[in-house]
Amino acid sequence: MKKLTAVVMAGVLAAAALTGCGGSSSSSAASEAGSAAGSSAASEAGSTAGSSAAAGSSAAPEAAGSFTTVEDGVLTMATNAYFPPYEYYEGEDVIGIDVEIAQAVADKLGLTLKVEDMEFDSIITAVQGGKADMGLAGMTITEERKKNVSFSDSYATGVQVVIVKEDSEITTPDDLAGGKKIGVQLGTTGDTYASDTPENGGYGEENVEQYSKGADAVMALVQGKVDAVIIDNEPAKSFVESNEGLKILETEYVNEDYAAAVSKENEALLTAINGALGELKADGTIQSILDKYISAN
Repeated sequence: MKKLTAVVMAGVLAAAALTGCGGSSSSSAASEAGSAAGSSAASEAGSTAGSSAAAGSSAAPEAAGSFTTVEDGVLTMATNAYFPPYEYYEGEDVIGIDVEIAQAVADKLGLTLKVEDMEFDSIITAVQGGKADMGLAGMTITEERKKNVSFSDSYATGVQVVIVKEDSEITTPDDLAGGKKIGVQLGTTGDTYASDTPENGGYGEENVEQYSKGADAVMALVQGKVDAVIIDNEPAKSFVESNEGLKILETEYVNEDYAAAVSKENEALLTAINGALGELKADGTIQSILDKYISAN
C-alpha cells in the first residue's frame, strides 16, 4: 500500500467534487523538498539558465551551458495534480513522486523548481508554447505525443488497470466490450486506448466518457454513471481505498513507461535532463523516491 496520509485522501475526495480546480500554482513543497545545495546554486543563477546550470552544478551535463528555460534560473514543470502518488495536493502544496524527481533534476542543473498545475490535456500545449520547460505528470511515451514533443529517458513504469464496483459482472478487460460505459481522464493513455476502435484493441469512442480528472471518473463509477474506469494503477489504489465498494481487476490493461515531455526546440535542455536523470538513477535517488510513495507490495 502507498504511504499516503489521511489529509491526502481527503484532498483526493475533495478533488472529485470540484469541477474547476485546475489552475496555475507554484508549489512551495517542491522548493522545500530540494537540498540546500540546490537552493544555493539557484540563487547564483546568471542571466541565462544554461550558464547558471553550468556554474551551479558540477554534475550538469556538458551540453547544459547551451539550454534555456522559460524563466531565467527556474525549471518550470507542468503537471496535473490529481494523480496520486505522482502528483497531488497536500494543503496548498503540490507534492508526489514527479515533484520530488523534478526537484532533484532542478538541483542537479542549479535551478529553482516551479510547479504549474493545469488540465492534463493542456500540458503538451504548454510545453510546445513555451509556457513550461517540461511536462511531468505520469505521462506515457506514445508515438502520437512524440509528434509534438521530445521525451526524456523513462524514470518509472506505469500500469493501466480497470476499476469496477465489487459486485460488477466485469471480471477482465475483455468484458468491457459490448457497450459497457468506460470512464477515463481526458488526454491520458487510458483515454487513447479505450477510445480506439475494437479492431485496434479499444472499445470505441461512443462507449468512453471523458473527465477532466481521474477522481471525477471514479466518482461517476460510484454514482453508477459508468461501468468501469481505466487509469494508472497507483492512483487507482488510492481511489479504491477512498471509496468503499470498488475494486481493481486482477488482469492488467497495459504497461507503459513514464517520461518528461520537453519542447522539440530545446534539445539542449532534454540532454541536460537526461544527464541528471541518469545520475539520479545511478545514485539511487529515483528509486528511493519511488519507494517512499509506492510499497513493494
